[in-house]
Amino acid sequence: MIPGGGQPNMQQLLQQAQKMQQDLARAQEELAQTEVDGQAGGGLVKATVTGSGELRALKIDPKAVDPEDTETLADLVVAAVQAANENAQALQQQKLGPLAQGLGGGGIPGLPF
Repeated sequence: MIPGGGQPNMQQLLQQAQKMQQDLARAQEELAQTEVDGQAGGGLVKATVTGSGELRALKIDPKAVDPEDTETLADLVVAAVQAANENAQALQQQKLGPLAQGLGGGGIPGLPF
């Protein structure tokens, strides 16, 4: 038999929720500080984003620059940024996924999972 007539311990539930909220905030801060790379064109264009998806750096090899073909360069930049963001989303899933499951498995509004 559960003490208290089967009612969950509200204080304990509140403490668990507060700890999960603190863990989530800590993980989000860690993501904002972590940098992730993506590249395109065999490394001709490299993008660096934070784990939360903020573009921090873009490196373009001079060999990728052709004044007659700026479209290809633009495509490489877009592809590198997309690759970096995909890596950032994988990092988010790794860091926040277990926390989201702890919050009921329904995901967290505003996050991509």
